[in-house]
Amino acid sequence: SAVALLVLAAALASGLALALLPRAPVNRFCTAPNNRTGFLCDDRVTCVPASWVCDRASNCRNGEDEQEQLCGDLPHSLPGYLVFHCSNPRSWVYADQRCNGMNDCGDCSDETGSLATCPPCGWEWWSCSPVHYEFCSCIPRRLCRDGIQHCLGWSDEFVC
Repeated sequence: SAVALLVLAAALASGLALALLPRAPVNRFCTAPNNRTGFLCDDRVTCVPASWVCDRASNCRNGEDEQEQLCGDLPHSLPGYLVFHCSNPRSWVYADQRCNGMNDCGDCSDETGSLATCPPCGWEWWSCSPVHYEFCSCIPRRLCRDGIQHCLGWSDEFVC
């Protein structure tokens, strides 16, 4: 029985030693719906869109998308792939907000220019110079021919 206790103690000690070894960081990059940048949950199946991370609502089963070590000092505590830095050095948005057609940075740097490298407007968008602050170089086609000017040259009402 002393030998059994000794073997049990040795097994517990080696298990504790293995638990204390530094673990390789888990790669949590994934592609969320609509081809958006995402955060992979512990279940290795659920991919949460980047902008759902640190939003005070647990989207992963174990709440790993809201943990203090991830959300404690935004954006510095986030993995780089989740963050897009706007042209204003003090501004940032989640990576899945880049090239989404909306002016999330406030200066359109997440939609136009060399920082964002966005493709041209997609088929659900109309290319023009918008008159509203929320859009940068395209407007949603659903706004075409609605009787309200959304583009400087009225192309949304007469051409789109």
